[in-house]
Amino acid sequence: MKKNILFRADSSSSIGTGHIMRDLVLASNFKKSNVIFATRDLKGHINNKIIEAGFTLEILKSNKLKEMTTLVRKYRVDMVVFDSYDINFKYEKALKLKTNVKILSFDDNYKKHYCDILLNHNLGAKKRKYKKLVPPDCELRCGSKYTLLRDEFVYEKNKQKSIYNKNGNKKNIFLALGGADHSNLNIKTLKILKNFKKINVNVVTTNSNKNLKALKKYVKNKSWINLFINSTNIAKIMNNSDFAIVTPSVTLNEVYFMKLPFIAVKTATNQDDLYKYLKTKKYPVLGKFSKKLLRKKVKLLLEKVMY
Repeated sequence: MKKNILFRADSSSSIGTGHIMRDLVLASNFKKSNVIFATRDLKGHINNKIIEAGFTLEILKSNKLKEMTTLVRKYRVDMVVFDSYDINFKYEKALKLKTNVKILSFDDNYKKHYCDILLNHNLGAKKRKYKKLVPPDCELRCGSKYTLLRDEFVYEKNKQKSIYNKNGNKKNIFLALGGADHSNLNIKTLKILKNFKKINVNVVTTNSNKNLKALKKYVKNKSWINLFINSTNIAKIMNNSDFAIVTPSVTLNEVYFMKLPFIAVKTATNQDDLYKYLKTKKYPVLGKFSKKLLRKKVKLLLEKVMY
């Protein structure tokens, strides 16, 4: 008999798209199970991605425990996967006591959880930091060993790097500051990059970006900028770039796997742990957006990849 796996996550212009995207990768591993996604209908969501992947979609009216409990019982769920900052230890424990369902919780910032499996797939994630944060018998899956990657990344990494721009020796920059870019940094970054010669910029974003209209207007008629919206070829774009400017988030894990040089710009508090790890390891990072510092780091990185 097939097992039933229920994912609980959201996406929106404020939350971003990273939770759903990494959940879809994990869900693809449950090939012999029935997968259901429970998500809210928030502005700027990417729930269509769930349907396109062939999974069942349940729209929640709220984040109340009662509604979640009803779903677990309706589908006779074997395991719930929580990937939401709105779900805490108290919520998880209450669901466990009511249904005895197995729980897998995503965590990025060493928060307390009541789960059977905890997954922190960020670079540098440490098991020892969860000693008093999870039940004694909780299985800990921490570090790059558990990084969730779509098949396209493995495929592209094994390919020889191709030349994206065959007109001259221009360098290609991969720019991805969040699917929702809630800090509205794409245009600010492009205005810095326009002062550098012999570059092309591959800007990656989604329809969840509430600043998308302004971004489209800015890139119009600029031959040195390529705008990719809801692209299904992210790994290929990365592989055809010389370095990246990204946030210390899910995308950073992908950039690291592809061995692409990068600059990481922290834009949210949930990126603190990965930011601190990168800083400790002497990677080029910014604790917050700074025109002066970003310009300096881009100049240094361009000098390295030019030769």
